Amino acid sequence: MNKLLNNRLHITIKPPKNAQSRFYLDLDVSIPNTGVTALFGPSGSGKTTLLRYIAGLNNEIQGELRFRGDIWQNQRRTLASHKRPIGYVFQEANLFPHLTAQQNLDFAIKRADKTQSVIAYDEVIQLLNIEDILTRYPSQLSGGESQRVAIARALLIQPKLLLMDEPLAALDEGLKQEILPYLEKVCYQANIPIIYVSHALDEVIRLSDHMLVLEKGKVIEQGETSTLLGQLDSSFSTLQDASVVIAGKVTKQSIEWGLSWVEVHDQSIIVKTANEQIGDTLRLRIQSKDVSLSLSKQEDSSILNRLSAFIDDLCVDPKDASMVLVRLLIGEVPIMARVTALSAHNLSLAKGKSVIAQIKSVALLR
Repeated sequence: MNKLLNNRLHITIKPPKNAQSRFYLDLDVSIPNTGVTALFGPSGSGKTTLLRYIAGLNNEIQGELRFRGDIWQNQRRTLASHKRPIGYVFQEANLFPHLTAQQNLDFAIKRADKTQSVIAYDEVIQLLNIEDILTRYPSQLSGGESQRVAIARALLIQPKLLLMDEPLAALDEGLKQEILPYLEKVCYQANIPIIYVSHALDEVIRLSDHMLVLEKGKVIEQGETSTLLGQLDSSFSTLQDASVVIAGKVTKQSIEWGLSWVEVHDQSIIVKTANEQIGDTLRLRIQSKDVSLSLSKQEDSSILNRLSAFIDDLCVDPKDASMVLVRLLIGEVPIMARVTALSAHNLSLAKGKSVIAQIKSVALLR
């Protein structure tokens, strides 16, 4: 087997020959052994079913599963769930109610793989900021605090693979926004490959590097998140919150105005300063509905971000003939715009045409 595939999680599942009315998975995929891979799709598409298969919690599915060259399941053997080097975070925290937060963590530490140390105890506590709540019982914790302890418990098992099944789904919007920064830290500092299940596009855009899009048990799209989001023919381009994710380096800051300048292919995008420093690399989310087009720079506009670009491709929105989807390139960096068909006509928009992309809003991801 090729070395690249041997270092991945490779899954092959075929439905039974007599499969008719029941739901079945039918896929053949290789998942990267780095970063965060999102399993994305509507409810009932097979995301959680696939995650439970990877964890060994669904024994009805027949297929082949290999992780870093080790066989976890095939026609001849199935590795028991407790023998798979995984951590699992469920929608609900599922903490032991009779144990304190610390005792819940101790339970994981006792079960941890003693032959390796993926992440240190002190690092986990600091990462999730739970030192002050370790003496409390689950009934004394908020939903966000409980989920942070659950994530810490999954990490302290010292897994080689972390599985997260919609860990924010049970939280209200306020708690979700509270825990997202901690989740981001886990995703980008723990140095453990993560498979993250969600049907919320904003979570996927914010957290994932790679994506598998599932529909009715099949993978309909897969690839790097930034690449899929920037394609006109992807399933995301017609969504109301269709977005792209771009990265750039902070080159300038203004304390007076509280702004940072992020360089993207020799041009700058201005964002509200958070905690970044000059030289830091930031990821930015730009929604297509927040990009308007002009044939010249309008210096008397309140819009700060006006970037020179050219049209790489455009098409009529298949879901709304009154709108046109435009894929722009700033150098090699794609940006999407969604404009009315009338505007496209009045501006004579066409492939290869130079335009000014006016970006009304930019979301800083990290």
